Amino acid sequence: MADFDQAFEIMMRNEGGYTLHQVAGDRGGQTYAGIARHFNPGWRGWVLIDQQGVDSPMLSQAVRDFYAVEFWQRISGDQVESQPVANSIFDFAVNAGVKTVSKLVQVVVGSTPDGVIGAKTIARINTTDSEKFILKFSLAKVARYAQICNRDRSQRKFLLGWMNRTIAGLS
Repeated sequence: MADFDQAFEIMMRNEGGYTLHQVAGDRGGQTYAGIARHFNPGWRGWVLIDQQGVDSPMLSQAVRDFYAVEFWQRISGDQVESQPVANSIFDFAVNAGVKTVSKLVQVVVGSTPDGVIGAKTIARINTTDSEKFILKFSLAKVARYAQICNRDRSQRKFLLGWMNRTIAGLS
């Protein structure tokens, strides 16, 4: 079965590591380690950052716990047999959201897209050839990014980064 720690390390590199920043036009606003304050105002790490700054000794554990609970568990990452497949699903869940990734995965494996990765979807993921899954899933991600940029031109500045993230997941 897939290992959270491996997927987490890859995702953290893709998110830019443990940095606090704000990018103009990013809907998430202030972000630390990929966790957007606008979308996750109740995350316990914001209190640590606001009171102690980014050097708080408890901050890295707060980040790890957040991703384990809010993403890894919700995509049933521990039940995915292929580590590269789990890495790809987890990374895109962080980038696009759990419901979006779940529906995309379900389309790729031929399940009904209800937005929840349950036992039937896991069974299909685990019986799909890993390389084929990753290729089809990558194409589906690219199509999703194109839709975002076509719908909202202000998001085009993120397209190259999204594409690079997708391509990196192919190796």
